[in-house]
Amino acid sequence: MERKSWMKRNAMYCVVGIFISVLMFAGAAYAKDGSCIHCGMKEANFGHSWMVIEHDDGSLEGVCSVHCAAVDMALHTHMPVTKITVGDYNTKKQIDADTAFWVIGGDRMGVMTANAKWAFETKDTADAFIKSHGGRPATFPEVMKSAFQDMYEDTLMIQKKRAMMKMKKQ
Repeated sequence: MERKSWMKRNAMYCVVGIFISVLMFAGAAYAKDGSCIHCGMKEANFGHSWMVIEHDDGSLEGVCSVHCAAVDMALHTHMPVTKITVGDYNTKKQIDADTAFWVIGGDRMGVMTANAKWAFETKDTADAFIKSHGGRPATFPEVMKSAFQDMYEDTLMIQKKRAMMKMKKQ
């Protein structure tokens, strides 16, 4: 009886291992097509908010926004992050998220969030955005904390928008 239990347990571990491997491969393949690995939004349309997360194992994940980056970090707590880059709001050039000049809020609708979070390569461009569109300066840790605090409301907003889009299609 004990041998059968051991075999069942090992079979379960194999199935779980295969499932995790398939998910990891599927996520990597999905990201390579230029789509966010969490919501499917295209990098070509969201270069101004696109983020690339690098883990300590060398794996890279592309996400459309700070919101999806927060989702990714929450889902992969077992994978330490070594670097994050983000698209400069104006140029779409990938810049280091830690050294970027961030703006939270303003009158521009955020990506996957009602509380926009934008990155700029220079302080002057961030200040110019604030002067034209409002918002406040922030550091990257403040931006990520805000993303986690906004997660519930943003998720409800996204679900509501998707339900409305589904109704329009029908």
